[in-house]
Amino acid sequence: MDELPLDQVRTLLAVVDEGTFDAAAAALHVTPSAVSQRVKALEQRTGRVLVTRTKPVRPTESGRIVVRFARQLARLERDARAELGLDDARGPARLPIAVNADSLATWLLPALTRVPQDPPICLELRREDEAHTTALLREGQVMAAVTSSPDPVAGCTVRRLGLARYLPVASPAFTARHLTGSPDQDLRDAPVIVFDRRDDLQDAFVRSLSGGASGASRVRHCVPTSEGFADSVVAGLGWGLVPEPQARPLLRAGALVPLAEARPVDVPLFWQQWKLDSPALATVARVVTEAAARALREPGTAG
Repeated sequence: MDELPLDQVRTLLAVVDEGTFDAAAAALHVTPSAVSQRVKALEQRTGRVLVTRTKPVRPTESGRIVVRFARQLARLERDARAELGLDDARGPARLPIAVNADSLATWLLPALTRVPQDPPICLELRREDEAHTTALLREGQVMAAVTSSPDPVAGCTVRRLGLARYLPVASPAFTARHLTGSPDQDLRDAPVIVFDRRDDLQDAFVRSLSGGASGASRVRHCVPTSEGFADSVVAGLGWGLVPEPQARPLLRAGALVPLAEARPVDVPLFWQQWKLDSPALATVARVVTEAAARALREPGTAG
């Protein structure tokens, strides 16, 4: 295999983005037969099945590699056109970024308002747990991600952002009702708030207290927004680990009380992005890392 024909690569990307061969044909202004032939030719050239013929179409593991390449190619083409002054018909730069809800609710969104808009940059934020944002990078769905993984995705660079601190807290009434004995035992039994079914933060915290394998209570409420999570803890629905910027004002106001001797949990955050010489991506990366240096903690910091 000498090269990947660009028309075939772009066609595969259109199929994945549009969801069907017919929709891709309409987007590319060709016939569905032409789309099918291009994808088959690309599969024969690579010797791999690249998509599953379902509705919507899904890329295989090999297909994700080609799709990621297609998106990077489109980004480079767009930047080259911009430098040549030929981007009048292409619109502003579009940057899809995966970010966890807590970063978005506390420090990242204000930072993104400082991204220069000359030329304009359109941000497409994909909300995902920090432990799972790298999957979107790996699939080529985003160009950058805030993640808890220091291990670079293939074709990506990594830089450390800092530590996001979480505080174990509950409302005073909830504490008086459920948390009157040993913290490790009480937190295994008391109702708990989690972000979603993949959220392991509260379970890991309880395991760290007890040194055992059992996590938090099975009586758990899933609240999939950062603001709603904190509000649920204040309302007394359960206890939870709340981001420090949200928890501190509520602790000072008496709406929350610290648990387990206020033992914090620090989650390391990293910025991963494609290895592209893209001015728009470099600009956003600079703004994000500067904001993280101000908002997040360094290892070993107390208080």
